[in-house]
Amino acid sequence: MAIKKMVTKSLSKSASKSANKPASKTSSIQIAPRKMVTKKVSKDEPAGLPLSVVIRRRIEAQKARFHANDNISAFIQADELESLIDEVAEKMQAVLESLVIDTRSDHNTQNTSQRVAKMFIKEVFNGRYVVQPTLTKFPNISRLNELMIIGPITVRSACSHHLCPIMGRVWIGVLPSKDSALIGLSKYSRLTEWVMCRPQIQEEAVVELADMLEKKIKPIGVAIVMDADHFCMQWRGVKDRDSKMVNSVMRGAFLKDSNLRREFLSLLEKR
Repeated sequence: MAIKKMVTKSLSKSASKSANKPASKTSSIQIAPRKMVTKKVSKDEPAGLPLSVVIRRRIEAQKARFHANDNISAFIQADELESLIDEVAEKMQAVLESLVIDTRSDHNTQNTSQRVAKMFIKEVFNGRYVVQPTLTKFPNISRLNELMIIGPITVRSACSHHLCPIMGRVWIGVLPSKDSALIGLSKYSRLTEWVMCRPQIQEEAVVELADMLEKKIKPIGVAIVMDADHFCMQWRGVKDRDSKMVNSVMRGAFLKDSNLRREFLSLLEKR
């Protein structure tokens, strides 16, 4: 009977020690929780909010629009883009995890979330986050009023519906007045890239570009033709790789003068 009590007591002590003993390092993997990127804000902005929320509230306070193809650079401070990239990277990492992709052991997708976030903010959607390129205007000393055609300008964008690439070319026709401002040829390319580097639909993109050129150089007429491949139709959906979209915008003299419009379009056919 004494031996039985001794054995029971010994087992009880052993179990007690085992319960108090810290778990082995190899028994489980402790995963550190992901930290949300927050913005150190001014007194007027609540602390601890994600930067995207802070920017959104600034825009809403001004009752401004922030659709996919809008430029919101006026509401973003110069030093905030890197923090915004970090926040987008965190959200993109969550997308990869929801797609059941093992980014820890798959060497190809390690840091993919950071690369994609940087690509969105600094490259393919950069036209949303940076100010319009500076334009150098020249006086029309020679009082030029003949048709000018610039293009083809290579354009790269993405459709707002699926974020699939849009790759194409743009031609710009300008009929300056004797009083119109003239801009350097490279500025047409820079302005076009600035407009296209956002989620767009082609029909709206060419109108946006035409509006901007009319406002900046005040010509008698402006015409734009865009010819593009849409990967949302070639890469997915119907998967028709030979389909393209061509559309045009005619303003001022190009809309009213059929001979001028015909001259512009006929010259494009020879390019």
